[in-house]
Amino acid sequence: MQTILLTHEEVAHRAQQMYESSIRQQVHSEANIGKMVIIDIETGNYEVDEDGLISATNLSEKNPTARLFGIRIGYNVSASFGGVMERVD
Repeated sequence: MQTILLTHEEVAHRAQQMYESSIRQQVHSEANIGKMVIIDIETGNYEVDEDGLISATNLSEKNPTARLFGIRIGYNVSASFGGVMERVD
């Protein structure tokens, strides 16, 4: 299968679209707030875990050429280095 070259912005845009259109309704719950959802933008598959590492590994094993993107459930950013993570709904 040929891999389509996408910019980081295009990957992020596709992942956000997938998240908002279908994934968010499945994963957004009090139990999942603060967890990471990792999305394979090529297949639409996703997994949730505490920090995204297990999910990224599992998705990469299923599709070695996966383009993965992580979103922290309930927050405006996935990580913060000296900044502020704001809670969103």
